[in-house]
Amino acid sequence: MAVNEAERTAMSRALELASLGPRGANPQVGAVILSPTGEVLAEGWHHGAGTPHAEVDALSHLAPGAAHGATAVVTLEPCNHTGRTGPCSVALIEAGISRVVYAAADPGAESGGGAERLRDAGVSVDAGEQAEAARDLIADWLTAQRLGRPQITVKWAQSLDGRAAADDGTSQWITGPAARADVHRRRSEADAIVVGTGTVIADNPALTARIGETLHPHQPVPVVIGSRTTPADAALRRHPHQPLFYDTRDLHVVVADLHARGIQKVFIEGGPTLASAFIAADLVDQVLVYLAPVLLGGHRLALTDIAVPTIAAARRLTIDEWLPLGADVLAVGHPTPSSGEDKNENEGAS
Repeated sequence: MAVNEAERTAMSRALELASLGPRGANPQVGAVILSPTGEVLAEGWHHGAGTPHAEVDALSHLAPGAAHGATAVVTLEPCNHTGRTGPCSVALIEAGISRVVYAAADPGAESGGGAERLRDAGVSVDAGEQAEAARDLIADWLTAQRLGRPQITVKWAQSLDGRAAADDGTSQWITGPAARADVHRRRSEADAIVVGTGTVIADNPALTARIGETLHPHQPVPVVIGSRTTPADAALRRHPHQPLFYDTRDLHVVVADLHARGIQKVFIEGGPTLASAFIAADLVDQVLVYLAPVLLGGHRLALTDIAVPTIAAARRLTIDEWLPLGADVLAVGHPTPSSGEDKNENEGAS
């Protein structure tokens, strides 16, 4: 059965509802229950870990039996496992839902499979409606489920000729106020902000997310990677969160530990050596390059060795957005999947 106009409208509303939920260990999910004739019967969203999932939240607003023959429109495939709450797929079946339309598939080894369970119970299921918007909303959670590690963004600022600093090492500021404000906004959306010891020693960053001079309500955990000692008076030691220090070159060990700590969204701030190491290790999901209209010359490149021996081995990026920021431009991109690695999820209807 094809998705109809009422279901498309309901999915747009479900995405709005999903954004009301908190970011955290669980995904942001919204749900709308429609009558057999397309009227909205109830709405719900996930309010945080340990609370009812979006589908159950929506059903809770209906009298017993009121959902019989109704359609559930959900931004994420109904879960199929018992955690602190029961399986949403079972809740929908028991409520008498006859049709489910969901946007993004759940790749979790334990939580996935809800669509199949629904179909086995005779429920009509349609997947993929506004899937890209739904995946964008929970991209960090999807990465954690699919790859068992946080979603990782690498950011750097550079001159038009690809330099991250002048020859004397000075780098503050290559970009202007609008670009720096954008960086702080994106920091506030991350769970952790990562730098190398070289950056700590050279720039003494606070690693906080700020609005002007005011700390943002949400602060990423500061993380330092490298063998050099962080000075006792370093600004990051006054961060609202206790910094994490990793004296290792094995980034997979660092990433695994961050994942174990419940960190799902990581922001790599630099410098060039660390950014290059993450790229070379294939541990990058998003790239942010702030381009300033200046020329610096010299040898202080924005990237160093990223394991590209020939042009044929170049690491290709798909540019998702070009964003003007004052005199600067932000390029937002992600690694272009090689053949057979397309991450789009799409399931047929039944």
